[in-house]
Formats: sequence, C-alpha cells, structure tokens
Amino acid sequence: MIPLTPEAWVALATVFILGAMSPGPSLAVVLRNTMVGGRTQGVMTGLGHGIGFGIYAFLAAAGIATALTLHDSTVVILRWGGTALLVWLGYTFLKHALSGPYEHSPDDEHGPSGRAGFAQGFAIALLNPKILAWMLALYAPFIEAEMGMQTLLGMGLLGMTIDSTWYVTVATVLTRGDGVAKLRSQAHRIDAAMGLLMFFFAALLFGGYL
Repeated sequence: MIPLTPEAWVALATVFILGAMSPGPSLAVVLRNTMVGGRTQGVMTGLGHGIGFGIYAFLAAAGIATALTLHDSTVVILRWGGTALLVWLGYTFLKHALSGPYEHSPDDEHGPSGRAGFAQGFAIALLNPKILAWMLALYAPFIEAEMGMQTLLGMGLLGMTIDSTWYVTVATVLTRGDGVAKLRSQAHRIDAAMGLLMFFFAALLFGGYL
C-alpha cells in the first residue's frame, strides 16, 4: 500500500480549496437557498454539498474516474443527468423570479426548508459537470494503483471537510446583520440571473464543453 506524503496532502488540500472557491452551479445554489430560506437552509445546503462532494471524491479516488474514461455510457448518463438537473434548477429560479416578492417568516428556517436545501446541495455536488471534469484531472498526480483504502477514504474525508466548511462559511457570513435582507431586496434579479446561469451551464455541458 502506498500512502501519500505530507507534501502531497497539502497539495491536494490546496486544490480542494481552490475548487470550492471557484464560481459555478454549486455556489449559485448555496447563495440562492441562503437568500430564500435564511441561515438554516443555506448551511444545510452547504452540508449536503460537502457530503455529496466527499462521496464523489472517494469514488473518483477509488477508480470511478478511470471507469468514466473507459465506458462512454457512464459519461453519457452523467452528462444527461447533470444537464437535466441544471435545466430544472434554471426553470425553478426563473419561476421564482416571476412569482412575486419573497415573504420571509420564522418558519422559513425550520422544517422542510433545511431538508430541501440539504437535498439540493447533495444532488448538485454529485451531478455538477464542473466537479466531474475537475475530478478526472485532479487525481492524476496523486493516485497510485496500490493505494490503500485508508488513504482513499482520507481523500474523500478531506474533500468533504473543505467543501462543507467553505459553503457553510459562505451561508453564515451572508446571514450576519442585514445581509440576507439586502439579498432579498434584489431577489427577483438574483433569481433571474441564477436561472440564466443554470441554463448556460446546461448548454455548455450538453455541447460537451464541460
């Protein structure tokens, strides 16, 4: 079994951090859910995304990335699944942009909103085309054929921790003071922009550019 060196762990953590911080569909979903449902829904979206990302990171490290390059059908399934998810999110955002102002109440931060946010975060992490393309390239310098299960699990846990921490931090910072109130005042414009962004990512994925 071949363990990673401390330097390799630092390099891998750096790549995870930069990947989490880069804009994309995941950040769009976290921002939008924080704006609509407040801190609880934003944090739950971040946690769901982190767990989904950690699972993805482990599976890729364990050999799924190699399988994706060898089996065209797997790539096609993920591409269509990712495209469908992005189109659905785009439709949802544009629908909200046309449905009138948000009415926030204390109940927004309890009950199904948190669960819905968690589910959306988890789903977008697993089907985000940017993560798929990024994972295929990410592990090339780090994966060895005889790498042990502990190291592979450690990679997944590292990715989960960094990803969750980043998005939970984003949701928490936005809900300090009147941050969410300011976001809600621009809710229609933000939803419209996010909807168009989702359709843009879907078009790129459908066209094979992601």
